[in-house]
Amino acid sequence: MTPGGSGPIIALLDYEMSNLRSVGKALERLGARVRVAARPAEATGVDALVLPGVGRFGAAMERLQAHGFTGMLREAAADGTPVLGICLGLQLLFDESEESPGVPGLGLIPGAVRRLRTDRKVPHIGWSEVDWRHGTVLAPEDGGPADRTYYFVHSYACEPVDDGDVRGTATHGVGFVAAAGRGPVAGVQFHPEKSSRAGLALLGRWLHGVATREVMPA
Repeated sequence: MTPGGSGPIIALLDYEMSNLRSVGKALERLGARVRVAARPAEATGVDALVLPGVGRFGAAMERLQAHGFTGMLREAAADGTPVLGICLGLQLLFDESEESPGVPGLGLIPGAVRRLRTDRKVPHIGWSEVDWRHGTVLAPEDGGPADRTYYFVHSYACEPVDDGDVRGTATHGVGFVAAAGRGPVAGVQFHPEKSSRAGLALLGRWLHGVATREVMPA
């Protein structure tokens, strides 16, 4: 994947736990210059970082560490560099997960990840509408339910310590956090790159926030 747009330079972190192609193509379609980075040196000088992810929390943290990304992500967030986590990438931003007891997460958003406790089928696979909190750059300014409906595939959900870090919620028998953020760090539980027009619009809003620095992308 090679940079091709004129927008922000985005490092898409490759730690062998996701299909990067669909995320990268969605960002390029929106004008971003995408750089796939398999180690920190390949992510220097970028405007923002994207942390996608599919799989188990513990294995993902092990591979992030092996690729040298854990310290880099913490330092980037502390320096104010925007970070966007997608699906498992959102969960990795938290302190810990029930899926992998004893394995510390990145700790960029205080809280834990817990299994969905619902009478519905788990994993939750399919389309759900997100109820966005006012004031987040991730949220659509207007529009109907189709503009707030995204594609989910997950068995676990994040529980921030601070309710102020919740950016959006959804329901699968029970309510759960669909998006969270703190400072320059944000994440979504769904797959925007698989969520048609609504997902592309969300990524576009995040890129605009990165480019303008008018608001923190969370």
